Amino acid sequence: MKTDRIERVIKAMAEEGLTQMLVCDPGSIYYLTGVMQHSGERLFALYITASGDHRFIANKLFPEPDAGIPVIWHTDTDNIAEVICGVIDTTRDLGIDKVMTARFLIPLQEKLSGVKTPLASQCVDWVRAVKDQNERQLMRMNSEINDKVMLSVPEAIREGVTEREVADFIKRRYIEEGCQGVSFSPIVSFGANAADPHHMPDDTVISEGDCIVVDIGGKKEDYCSDMTRTFFYKRADEKYASIHDIVRKANEKAESIIKPGVKLCDIDAAARDYISSFGYGQYFTHRLGHFIGMGVHEYGDVSSAFDVPVKEGMCFSIEPGVYLTGEFGVRVEDLVLVTADGCEVLNKVDKKWTVIE
Repeated sequence: MKTDRIERVIKAMAEEGLTQMLVCDPGSIYYLTGVMQHSGERLFALYITASGDHRFIANKLFPEPDAGIPVIWHTDTDNIAEVICGVIDTTRDLGIDKVMTARFLIPLQEKLSGVKTPLASQCVDWVRAVKDQNERQLMRMNSEINDKVMLSVPEAIREGVTEREVADFIKRRYIEEGCQGVSFSPIVSFGANAADPHHMPDDTVISEGDCIVVDIGGKKEDYCSDMTRTFFYKRADEKYASIHDIVRKANEKAESIIKPGVKLCDIDAAARDYISSFGYGQYFTHRLGHFIGMGVHEYGDVSSAFDVPVKEGMCFSIEPGVYLTGEFGVRVEDLVLVTADGCEVLNKVDKKWTVIE
């Protein structure tokens, strides 16, 4: 059990007026206890209480969680709402995790008449968002590996190669670097395919003049990396090269203002306003960034929807892009780690556009 992390969650709960909550997100349970269990449609939950009387609620089909926390067992034929009510204080509000399914939540709410069940995931999510010193080192290590893999990508680019073949090359490289595997399926997009921000590699063959968007990440010691670079094959169209420069500078402008106290929405605006000043704002179709750690997409967006001030230890992506349907796409992405007076850019691969011969 990660006592310090649970204590930080309890403090956050108190700020929300809560003394108890159920955590159902497997990633958050792992973060707090070191226990990873995917139980499918069956309930696996961590009950956290201000009194310290924490419990697991687990199905008997699965191994006993080994974290020094007592387990309340249930079977497939048990009434889950009754099981939960036998664990919690039914006279007090109960914080609920964002991933708790309706098939468990609705019957529970019906039994807890007069007791509120507010969404309380933020009590865990914002704790996860601020990395401790060990986590920061893991994020640095994974980004160093990601740099190595990205620098090797040109080795896979040759006449006649397909997106899928390049993606397979990238997957092998993470294994060679000692990773558990990829943190998400590699995105490799040639030419017009790059106008789809989440294009999945297919059998498209590379052509002279194509842009090459490579969005990749690996996972080692349970932490993730993520980075995007955009190349050109044999030659760079003048228009597309100039757009790449705009996107790269938008990335750099956003990174230059990051420090504790700056709001996430203002970081997004720094990049978005710069791109918009060149008339491409409508083609920047996604948030500027997302938080990352044990999960490649953790809670928290660098977007206009989050007016939250950043704190030292937060780690998130900065990834502006421009996507012209049927023509071209470009994205430049780094991970940044917020420091006491600025930020550390974790990716060192050159962001300027390059031509792969």
